[in-house]
Amino acid sequence: MKVIMTSPEDANDSSANLLESVAEILTAMSNVVAGDYATRLEEERFPPGHALRTLYHGINDMFGSLDVERQRVTAYEKELEEKLDMIEAQQAAIRELATPIIEVWDGVLCLPVVGVIDTVRSAEMTESLLGAIVARRARSAIIDITAIQVMDTGTADYFLRMAKSVRLLGAECLLTGVNPSIAQTIVHMGVDLGDIRTFRDLRSALASFDLRRTRSRR
Repeated sequence: MKVIMTSPEDANDSSANLLESVAEILTAMSNVVAGDYATRLEEERFPPGHALRTLYHGINDMFGSLDVERQRVTAYEKELEEKLDMIEAQQAAIRELATPIIEVWDGVLCLPVVGVIDTVRSAEMTESLLGAIVARRARSAIIDITAIQVMDTGTADYFLRMAKSVRLLGAECLLTGVNPSIAQTIVHMGVDLGDIRTFRDLRSALASFDLRRTRSRR
């Protein structure tokens, strides 16, 4: 604890002593403003009942209250930071569960898409898929949209961008789970799927890999 002291002569109300006390109080307040909440005035150097002792005591009480409040705020900020870290970790876990990437074949990854696709989720899925392709050195990536019943222009664009990103890494991209309604929608919108191979379901896509492997052995 820092104690601000002056060299007392007589504890009286002389002008010089009063000015020194004022300077001492201002110095102590400056220390507290700078963050030193342990600063205290030496009230004991004045006799009981002295006006400056009463003043010092009141100021010390104020410093003590500020110190308690500062500790409370610090504890609250720490608790809040811990809760925010926990929420962030939970959100990351939810995103990971919402974007599962499964290795369904040697060098073949599958991304089952479930739920609503927006800009943020599309970016998260693309990032996760590209990261998995690099980490697992995958040659192919299957985007399975079996759970998607309706596809608009925006959703189609998300998948096209995802497929282009996959091809930039040197891997091929397949789209499975294309139902008749989505197929008609894609044609009606004039969406060019480019080099993306499409399949009715995941089983058909895996069968194509099996057929390809059989041919390569001949």
